[in-house]
Amino acid sequence: MTIVKLWRCEICGDPYIGKVPPANCPFCGSHRKHIKEAKSAVVNFNVELNEKDRAIAEESLKKEISNTAFYFCAASKTDNPEGKLLFKALAKVENEHASIWKKILKLDTIPAGADACHTVNKDNLQESHDRETRTIKFYRKSAKEVTDTRVKEILQALIKVEIDHLKLSEERLNPR
Repeated sequence: MTIVKLWRCEICGDPYIGKVPPANCPFCGSHRKHIKEAKSAVVNFNVELNEKDRAIAEESLKKEISNTAFYFCAASKTDNPEGKLLFKALAKVENEHASIWKKILKLDTIPAGADACHTVNKDNLQESHDRETRTIKFYRKSAKEVTDTRVKEILQALIKVEIDHLKLSEERLNPR
């Protein structure tokens, strides 16, 4: 009999109960290598940011707030039932990404976002694809420039998550 354990994502810090670690964090989407038993997980949001690293974290927060607002809008307005589910799931993950940057920046709250979306699912999928592409490009550039190792770790983990999101839109925009 396998006993359930308490797991913790080292990227977002959130806990998960299960027999095995999930393939992806159910909160931020980071890959399994970042999920450890809670008792041995190392999670640190108490970093001292220099000016450049702070600017990267602030821009990252803005992107994630914008993406969250877009996905929540798309979840409510898109004309496709599966699209509604996809965009709701993506909104939750992007909101968790914003929460990570909020912790890094030592903010009390996440500012609200208000991005428009479409009613046609294919248009929302294309917008999703464009947003994820821009975010990946920004995170890759930032991961090369940032000096704080924890911020670099977060950026590198989120690049992989955003690539997963990109694949979701690609599969739906270009079905086989």
